[in-house]
Amino acid sequence: LGFTCHEQLNFTAIAVKIQRNGFEPSKDGMLGAGVYLSRDIRKAIKYPIGADDSDKMVLKVKVDVGKVKIIDVQGHDRQYDWHTYGYDTAWVPPGVGMVPSNQQENCVYDPKRIKVMALLKVAILKNVFI
Repeated sequence: LGFTCHEQLNFTAIAVKIQRNGFEPSKDGMLGAGVYLSRDIRKAIKYPIGADDSDKMVLKVKVDVGKVKIIDVQGHDRQYDWHTYGYDTAWVPPGVGMVPSNQQENCVYDPKRIKVMALLKVAILKNVFI
């Protein structure tokens, strides 16, 4: 199984570096270590908050999600260590109140499961999706 996601960035050079070298996972976060992605492009184009749209890029990526752990409540037993139990991706469904936007969130533990398909300018995307 796989899906297309979007990762928000604010500098073209960083986006190009990721396209060439792959993602560097975060050390921690709401779901622990991994690469955080959203399937909702309307969510992705909002970040980083406060940055000028002309500086923002969105990466369209293809993800091999592997084995997925659903984390649907804050304080879930596997919220931070799901990957140590054989899961490749943690998924927070939309509408469960864990994400301020109330939208879904994905965390992929191994960045090699993510392939960059395209670099997209937020200023152009906003004309299409907002």
